Amino acid sequence: MRAVGGAAVLAGGIVAAVTGPLALTRGSWLAAYLVLVVGVAQYSMGAARRCGQGVTGVPLGWVQFGLWNLGGLAVMVGTLARTVMAVWIGSAALLVAVLLAFLVDRQPGDRVHPRGPLWTVAYRLLLVILAVSIPVGIVLSVVRNN
Repeated sequence: MRAVGGAAVLAGGIVAAVTGPLALTRGSWLAAYLVLVVGVAQYSMGAARRCGQGVTGVPLGWVQFGLWNLGGLAVMVGTLARTVMAVWIGSAALLVAVLLAFLVDRQPGDRVHPRGPLWTVAYRLLLVILAVSIPVGIVLSVVRNN
């Protein structure tokens, strides 16, 4: 998650650099989304990732990784193509990924992150901000495309 998150931050910077010269109307949104959601948020989740296992033994980290990246891709494609349904589907995947991140973070015996209590509070605050901002993004998508 950290590697893909870091790559997304770089990709967002490149998109930001070419937005003006290519007159991309949604380029600034795409750059910000790549940097903040696909990049920084994912990097943070990867840095905080623990080796959580689901009830079925499926590594939750890979499930979270897949949901986050497929959801992010669906939101980007849906926004650029003005397809609200793709934004809804992608947003649902992102919300499930945030829920998985929170559930793994709250495993018994894992009360404080090894990096300290401030890291734990900051990380959980990030998850709350993401969980609140995803529905806001859905509303904005519907308003813009209707």
